[in-house]
Amino acid sequence: MNDSTERVDPALAAGNRRQLAGYRAEHFLWQVADGVATVTLNRPERKNPLTFDSYAELRDLFGQLKYATDVHAVVVVGAGDNFCSGGDVHEIIGPLVRLKAPELLMFTRMTGDLVKAMRACPQPIVAAIDGVCAGAGAIVAMASDLRLGTARSKTAFLFNRVGLAGCDMGACAMLPRIVGQGRASELLFTGRSLGGEEGERWGFFNRLCAPEALLEQAQAMARDLVAGPTFANGITKTMLHQGWAMTIEQAIESEAQARALCMLTQDFTRAYEAFVARRKPVFEGN
Repeated sequence: MNDSTERVDPALAAGNRRQLAGYRAEHFLWQVADGVATVTLNRPERKNPLTFDSYAELRDLFGQLKYATDVHAVVVVGAGDNFCSGGDVHEIIGPLVRLKAPELLMFTRMTGDLVKAMRACPQPIVAAIDGVCAGAGAIVAMASDLRLGTARSKTAFLFNRVGLAGCDMGACAMLPRIVGQGRASELLFTGRSLGGEEGERWGFFNRLCAPEALLEQAQAMARDLVAGPTFANGITKTMLHQGWAMTIEQAIESEAQARALCMLTQDFTRAYEAFVARRKPVFEGN
């Protein structure tokens, strides 16, 4: 949409197209149904913490989603009654205290690459957040496009409580855009938990659900997105992301280019023809 937009050779893009329904995840659960992929962090006995391996596999998977032809929305959820407790204390935090600066920077760049991949994939990501959502888990929730929570959700950016700055994986850039500068400052300086009802008031959660209905409603939201113009949805996500680094003038021009591109799609024509015929359009993502 602008001079910084990544350019992909058409032949390379065609060669990278892939079906991900058959992807076999090693460090979490993965399933695809009706265009919706569900990622389930599956260590409920430990409140679903991340490891070096799960970080890396999530990063790589979200990178592949850029070329997926059978996934048009993603739901991220935790098994059991919690979303994610962050980095595993024994498998990540313990080893980190023994590393030197170059190795530590490799790790922090790798975790940041997960957020970059989540923001760069065209599919809208819906996070279904129940119970504990802390540390890196809060970052994964933050990096998602939409967040459904429960009244018992507890979201905490815990970094300062372990002697670290709150500037982890883009939190200082992204969280203020979601809840505002003052509220983000409070969460990052104190590390306190943000309850479900407070999180909904602050705009962190789009809405709250009953715990037993959380996943179902998140997947229903994702299916609604899949039923829409998925190519255009991807452009909307790109514009929302790129707009953070643009002036108003740049954003208006970039969105003009994006809108013109969407007008070339068959979905745009289908919507017009459906309006004329007084029927609901059926979008096909092209």
